[in-house]
Amino acid sequence: MVERTSHRAAPEHTHPDDVPVQTALAALADPVRITLVRELSGCPAWTRSCGSFDVPVGKAALSHHFTVLRGAGLVEQRDEGPKRVNRLRREEFDARFPGLLALVLRED
Repeated sequence: MVERTSHRAAPEHTHPDDVPVQTALAALADPVRITLVRELSGCPAWTRSCGSFDVPVGKAALSHHFTVLRGAGLVEQRDEGPKRVNRLRREEFDARFPGLLALVLRED
């Protein structure tokens, strides 16, 4: 018997090495996802739960945005009790796409 600490399945993650550039660019093309990435870039890893972001979308849409970011290798998530916490995979993503995050995170 497998013991689960949560009612939901653990999120699946894509390593940045397996991400085509078109997927990375598409993930970063959405304003909500850019906001999520920018906010995560200013926080220590694993300190922000999904519900802690102030974005103008509902819970289902926010879940979709995080799924896209995971699929692009930008975000890693894990469950801590009832919360799902996040970390930006900056180092791994920068190794795959040097300079891309720096451009996205730059405030004009």
